[in-house]
Amino acid sequence: MNMIHLDNVSKIFGSPPKQVEALKNIDLHVNKGEFIIIRGPSGSGKTTLLLCIGGMLQPSSGVVNVENKDIYLLNEFERTKFRAYNIGFVFQMFYLIPYLNVVENIMLAAGPGSNGTRQRKASELADQLGLSDRILHKPSEISAGERQRVALARALIHRPKMILADEPTGNLDPDNSREVIRILKEYHQTGGTVIFVTHGKDADRYADRIFYLNKGEIV
Repeated sequence: MNMIHLDNVSKIFGSPPKQVEALKNIDLHVNKGEFIIIRGPSGSGKTTLLLCIGGMLQPSSGVVNVENKDIYLLNEFERTKFRAYNIGFVFQMFYLIPYLNVVENIMLAAGPGSNGTRQRKASELADQLGLSDRILHKPSEISAGERQRVALARALIHRPKMILADEPTGNLDPDNSREVIRILKEYHQTGGTVIFVTHGKDADRYADRIFYLNKGEIV
């Protein structure tokens, strides 16, 4: 069953003579519960593709269907709500709020509920990801690997149907990279869909399919 369907998607930045075609006529189908890897050199369009899939960047042409919805026919409020319920994002840069502690950062994405309920969910997830002794620490007080686990917890707390991960191991050492991949694999084993953008090959053995992107095209 197709969860994600891109039909002839292109994305152009700028205008002639400095126009850049970041994506060129992309056709892509991702089934529910798949673990997909997208690989390619820097500047190949990987992040642009992920943002288009996630409803963060409208393509110049083509259709992006997610969960049987043409997400760019939704208005901004509807699309934001759709993302909040269906999609978790993890980036190479952690984008944690520096003045909030670990639990407070995770709680930001917890969705509706009482403050106590949201805090309990965030604390439980932090514990599952090995952060139980860091929950009151600020991002500056924990390691890069721990910050990425906080970002993962924030993406997972609302139990999204899919995770879009853009180079989540790019700034991590090998041990922490393996830990991030393990967490994503565990999420996948519960039925979640993962699209994992990476330069590395550590996650290849978990992938259902691997796509190569070059100069905005799947090759």
